[in-house]
Amino acid sequence: MAQSRKRRKRSSPRPKPSAPAPAETSAPAEGAPARGYARSRAKNDAARAALKPLAPGERPTAVTVGAIAAVVLAIVNLIAMVAGWNSLGGDTDEGRAAAFTILWSGILLVVAWGMWRSRYWAVLGMQTLLGITLILAALSLISVNEVGAALILLVILAAAGALFWFLVKAMARIQMPERPTRAR
Repeated sequence: MAQSRKRRKRSSPRPKPSAPAPAETSAPAEGAPARGYARSRAKNDAARAALKPLAPGERPTAVTVGAIAAVVLAIVNLIAMVAGWNSLGGDTDEGRAAAFTILWSGILLVVAWGMWRSRYWAVLGMQTLLGITLILAALSLISVNEVGAALILLVILAAAGALFWFLVKAMARIQMPERPTRAR
């Protein structure tokens, strides 16, 4: 008898939840952004308005530092190749290691030239190289066996990360060139 009461309790219809109020279900008017999006949009607009465009011939400090760092790294890579210190992680093919070093140094020099002239594509390229450097240094940090090597990798991570961060605002000031419009 107790079991039949339990069954009846379970099978009794449960009250349905009340329908939400119309204000809760109404979507924003067409063309009106959602609240969260509107706040983000307002912050972005304020940040853009605070940016000063570059004067003719002006170069942001971060871009100058990046250009100088790229030249120094290219020269250091070439010196390391001549001294025989570039083994590509134990690779014994010296020709391949030399070709990689020359290619990497050439890319760094092209990026340095473009950054010295405050070109958007060069800053974007430098950020790409810094991103690759950050990833490789972080992955190398996983398998490091010596404290000295770990410290060097941490310095690389800190320097590359800081330069990457400061280049973001510099890129915003340089602005990507407008696309040419078609005459119709």
